[in-house]
Order: sequence, then structure tokens, then C-alpha cells
Amino acid sequence: MTQDAHPEPERPLAAMPEDWQRALAVVAHPDDLEFGGAGAVARWTDEGRTVTYLLATRGEAGIDGMPPEEAGPLREREQVASAAVVGVEQVDFLDHQDGVIEYGLPLRRDIAAAIRRYRPELVVITNHHEVWPGGFRNMADHRHVGLAALDAVRDAGNRWVFRDLLDAGLEPWQGVRWVAVAASPFATHAVDVSRTLDRAVDSLREHRVYLAGLGGDMADPDTFLRRAAEETGRRFGGVPAVSFELIAL
Repeated sequence: MTQDAHPEPERPLAAMPEDWQRALAVVAHPDDLEFGGAGAVARWTDEGRTVTYLLATRGEAGIDGMPPEEAGPLREREQVASAAVVGVEQVDFLDHQDGVIEYGLPLRRDIAAAIRRYRPELVVITNHHEVWPGGFRNMADHRHVGLAALDAVRDAGNRWVFRDLLDAGLEPWQGVRWVAVAASPFATHAVDVSRTLDRAVDSLREHRVYLAGLGGDMADPDTFLRRAAEETGRRFGGVPAVSFELIAL
């Protein structure tokens, strides 16, 4: 039996650490952070912390009715606008191919380079487990990017791994203290988003064209995010909250 087949029972969630200043959020696609983490990001930037976004793809395969050549640039613009709503000024794209991201050394190297460049204390990643909360199966892009980011944290601190990064002036960084897994079925911690939930909704709304093609419950940012925050809040003092699985390093 795998861990992913049996999520932990729901227990009270602890507060996320606050003694840090820089975070790097690593996800697969535009909209990944907005479907769970943006309320926490807004709170962090309001408190004076710096959060940088790193996306493995431009989401070019995410709109069924639009060719990738058109969807990629459009979704990039939507993501940059979305990040600005929650106080994120730096959004980087790695240009791996949407829908067919492979776990491997090129992806680990690209993420390790970003960790060395931005020197975060906290790394936020996409859910890398086989399932989402509720048991729905996770897709390969999310799993591969999340796992590669976990491994890249160690790669970033070892000068003898990806030695070409030294030639590019990127010295090792061993200062990552935690990895926070967004939308994990094994959540341990949470962030109070009662003051930033409106901005989280507005941030997701910036993905206008993507949401229009998505349909279903997830196409309604207000209902989707408020319901999720309320459900998480039942394990976190009754306030709207965003949950994370926190991995201490």
C-alpha cells in the first residue's frame, strides 16, 4: 500500500512558520497557485515578504479550443496579471512542454538554478502526490514538477551537482528551511486568509480565457475558493484558511 492511497485522518492544522523573508513557488502551469495558494501568498507579501513564481510551462496545452501557439502567450499574460494581484512582481517561465513534462535532470537543473538565483528560505510546490484531497487522481505534470522541485532543493545546495551553474555565477544555496506542498492530501499546516481571500478570488479571475474554457465548479473562482477556505478553516480555528503539507529540512 502506498502512502498516497491512504491520506491521513483530518486533524487540526498548525500555523505556518513566519520567521522567513523569501519564498519561491514552483508549479507546473499558470493557474496552479491560484487554485489554492494565492490567498497565502497575498498575506505573505502584505507582511513584507518576497515571493517569486517559477512555472515549468506556459500552460499552452490547457485550452482545448485554442492552439498552443496562441494559448501559451495568452496564459503567460494572464499569469503575470494574476500574480500582480497578490503582490508578486517576478514570474519566471521555464518553457518545458505543457502536458508532457518529464521528471529528470533537465527539470531538476532548471529549478535548482532558480533556487540558487533567488535564495529562498521557503519553497512552495505543487502537489506531487498521486491524489488530491478527496482521492481524485493527480496529473503527471503536477507530480513530476513537485518531485523535481523537492529534489532540486538538495541539488541547489551541492556545488558538485550541476557544476555548470557555478560557471554561470550561481553559488550553492543551502538556506531552504521548509518545503510547503499546496493542495496536499496530507496537510499539516495552514495560513489564515480571512483578510486576503477577496484578492485570491480576484487573482484567479485574471485567468479569464482559461476559466471560460474550463467550465464546471472550478470555473467559478468565488464559490470554489471560498468553499475550500471554509473547509480548511474547520481544522484551523474556524477562519478561512489555505492548507499546506510542511516538510522541514
